[in-house]
Amino acid sequence: MRSTFSGLEIAKRSLFTQQAALTTTGHNIANANTQGYSRQVVNMVASRPIEYPGLQNSTVPGQMGQGVEFDSIKRVREKFLDNQYHNENKNLGDWSVRQDTLEKLEAIFNEPSDTGIRQTIEGFWNAWQELSKSPENTTARVLVKEKALAMTDAFNQTSRQLQDLSSDLTENIEVKVKQINQYTSQIADLNEQIYRIEGLGDDANDLRDQRDLLMDNLSQIVNISYTEEDQGYNIKMGNVQLVTGNTVDTTFTRDTLEAAATANNLNSGEVYGMIQSRDNYVANYQFQLDNMLKVLVQGDTKVTLPQGMVVPDGTTLTVVNSDGTTEQRAYNGTIEQRTLGANTDVVVQGFNGLHQLGYSASSPLKSNVSFFTLKPGTTEVNAANITVNPAIVSDVSNISSSARTYIDTDGVEKVVKGNNDMALLLAGVRNTKVNFDPSTTGKPILTDGTFDEFFRSIVGELGVQSQEAARQATNQKILVDQVDSRRQSVSGVSLDEEMANMIKFQHAYNAAARALTTFDECLDKVINSMGTVGR
Repeated sequence: MRSTFSGLEIAKRSLFTQQAALTTTGHNIANANTQGYSRQVVNMVASRPIEYPGLQNSTVPGQMGQGVEFDSIKRVREKFLDNQYHNENKNLGDWSVRQDTLEKLEAIFNEPSDTGIRQTIEGFWNAWQELSKSPENTTARVLVKEKALAMTDAFNQTSRQLQDLSSDLTENIEVKVKQINQYTSQIADLNEQIYRIEGLGDDANDLRDQRDLLMDNLSQIVNISYTEEDQGYNIKMGNVQLVTGNTVDTTFTRDTLEAAATANNLNSGEVYGMIQSRDNYVANYQFQLDNMLKVLVQGDTKVTLPQGMVVPDGTTLTVVNSDGTTEQRAYNGTIEQRTLGANTDVVVQGFNGLHQLGYSASSPLKSNVSFFTLKPGTTEVNAANITVNPAIVSDVSNISSSARTYIDTDGVEKVVKGNNDMALLLAGVRNTKVNFDPSTTGKPILTDGTFDEFFRSIVGELGVQSQEAARQATNQKILVDQVDSRRQSVSGVSLDEEMANMIKFQHAYNAAARALTTFDECLDKVINSMGTVGR
C-alpha cells in the first residue's frame, strides 16, 4: 500500500545523499595537496522498494521505488600498486644512500684535480729527483722535507675525513632506528583505531591513508612485507616480525638492526645502504690508503744497490741471488769490507729501510735514520698516524742522500756529501713494483704495481662505483616515480573531476529540493483544500 507521504521521504533521502556527495567532494578538494591522501567516493544505491518480496504483498502492480541512499564512503586505492611502490622504494632508498656516500668519497679524494693527494705524492717524488741533482743543496733538502710533510698531512686529513664519514653514517643509522620504532608504534596505534571504528560499521578512510603513508615512509628505510588481517597490518622485515595488529613485536637498537643486516633479514632500504656504505665503501678505501702507506714505509721492496756503495757498519742485507733465492749477508769492518763490488739486488723494508742504508749530510757520520715515523701515542703504520721523522723536520741534514764514505786524514770515516746514489735510489722507489698483498688476502685493489699505479687504481675504482650507484639510483627513481604516477592516477584528486562532480551533485540536490517543494504543495492541497464541501 502506497503511503501518502512517500514522496517527501524520497525527496528527503535524495537531499541527504546528494549532500553527502557534496561534502565528500569538498573533502577531496580540501585534501588535493595532502600527502598520502586517497580520493573518496560515495557509494549510492537505490533504496529498497516498497513492494519488497515478503509474506504479505499488496495488490498494487509493480514495485514502487523509494529513492536513493548511500551505504558507504570508500577511498579509491589499489593494493597491487602499493606493493609495487614498496618494492621499488626500498631499492631507491638503498642506492640513494650509496650514491650520496660515493659522491662524498669523491669529494674527499678530489681526483683528478690540482689539489688532491696525487699532486702531493707527485711533489714528494719530484723533490727527491731534484735532491739527486744537487745533494749538497740545503734548499733541495728543505723542499724534500716540505713535500714530505705536505704528503703525510694530506693522508692524515683524508683518513680523518674517512673516519668522520664513517661516524656520520653510524649516527644516521641511529636516527633511522628511531624513525623505524616511531613508525611501527604509530602503525600499531592506527591498527587499533581502525579496528575499533570499522568494527562499528564505519569506514576509517582518513586513518587508513595515514597508515599507508607511514608504510610508504617505512618502505624506504627498510625492506618490509605485510598482510592485512582483521586486526590490521602485520608487518615483517625478512623473518623479523615488526607489527602484529596493535602490538609492536620488535623495537630496534642500532646493534640489533645491524645484526638483522648480518642475518640478511635487512637487505635493502636506506639503513642497509648506510651499513653497506660504511662497512664496504668507506672501510675499503680506508684500508686501501692504510695498506698503500704501510707498504711504502715498511713493505718488502726490491732495489738494486750500485757498485761501490758503502753499506753502513753492522748492517745485514737480504740479498737476492740470480736464481731468485735470498740470503742474509752481514757487512762489518772497514770501508773496503763494506763496499759492494758489483750491483747487488736486495730486499729492503720499504722506504724507511732504504733510507736507513744511506748517510746524512751531518757530522759525525750518521746512518740508520728512518724517514717516516708515527705520531706520538700510536703504534700502527697507517694513513692517520704517518708523519715525517721529527729529527728530519728539525734538521734537514739528517736526510740521507749519499751512499759512499771515505777516511779523512785523521782516520775518521766521513760521508761523501756530493754523492747522490741514495737520493737516486729513493727517487726510483716511485717506479718500483712492489707486492701490495704479501699475505694473499685479496683485499688490496692491486697486487703488484707501483705506488702511483696503486693510487690510480683506487681513484679508478671509486669513479666506477660512483657511476654505477648514480645509474642505479636514477633508474630506481624512474621506477618509483612511474609507480607513484600510476597510484596517483588511481587514488589522486583531480580538481577538474571534482569540480564537475560538484556541479553534478549540486544540480541533483537542487532538483531534489524542488521535488520536495512540489510534494509539499500537493500535500497542502490535500490537507487544506480537500473535504471543504458543505462547510
